Amino acid sequence: MNLQPLWIAEADVVAMMALPDAINALEKGLKLQAEGASKNMRKTHLSWGGGHTLHAIGAIFEQEGLLGTKTWAHTAGGATPLFIMWDANSGALLAVIEAFALGQMRTGAMSGVATRWMARRDADSLALIGTGKQAMTQLAAVAAVRPLKTVRVFGPNSERRARFVENAKGQGFDFKIEEADSAATAADGAAIITLVTRAREPVLKSAMVARGAHINAIGAITTEREEFAQDIMDRAELIAADDPGTTRSLSKEFRTFFGDSDQAWKAVLPISSLIAASAERSADCDLSVFKAMGMGISDLALGMQIYRSAQSAGRGRALEPPEKVKPRLRR
Repeated sequence: MNLQPLWIAEADVVAMMALPDAINALEKGLKLQAEGASKNMRKTHLSWGGGHTLHAIGAIFEQEGLLGTKTWAHTAGGATPLFIMWDANSGALLAVIEAFALGQMRTGAMSGVATRWMARRDADSLALIGTGKQAMTQLAAVAAVRPLKTVRVFGPNSERRARFVENAKGQGFDFKIEEADSAATAADGAAIITLVTRAREPVLKSAMVARGAHINAIGAITTEREEFAQDIMDRAELIAADDPGTTRSLSKEFRTFFGDSDQAWKAVLPISSLIAASAERSADCDLSVFKAMGMGISDLALGMQIYRSAQSAGRGRALEPPEKVKPRLRR
């Protein structure tokens, strides 16, 4: 059956999926990965100018008959990410999804999944370091999986930080949200620390982090960026990543610590393996660290659910299927 492809706008994405839905959809996708029912396309990127980057990621869920890629340019002027989905058997275009909100939910959901499986079950305090576009979904994702009582927020720009805290207080959370005047103050005694910055030098050091804490390192996804110091890794007893291969290629923190040793890199577990094993965090674990680089399986897991919801709800704008036309060989 030939289906007319859909253009699914941001408003439709947000209407059909809330962040807790995204966390559950992502966990299902990661279980498929652990079962060998999905394949991930290694992330690729290039940089130009003053820190601008072009990215591409993708994946296939073979049993579902779906595959997709997301691409975007991150520039000082903004970004317009698009997720494109095809039928894995025919190659037919199924959907083009405006993917800014999808990307925020995917990134937040990954921290939610990692926190669910790696943080202490009784963890009730969060240090959020970074107040940019991804920060609010990061806060909400941790809140969705742990019974938070307090959140301390730090960002170097005091006006932006105050504005973020005020906005966060207006989201209806039932826990205390307050500003911190430094990363150290935010992290002091926190059971969970989420780093979501574009830092080029470490903002978190071991001395700032309490024993038993869990760290989500989300922001540094290219080789010139670095959010935490190497002494963090010296203490880490449970280490996972969404995609260890991409982490090895693009994470400065991990590349510096693990070097070129294949044996050393075995310590970096795919988060999907923890889910598949229903692995519990050891009670005496000093520190756990999760690194998210972004991967196609995550976007496809959310995109698949959004696409099917759009079909059921009659959402999205129908597109004319592309038609092949032979190229002109002469003028």
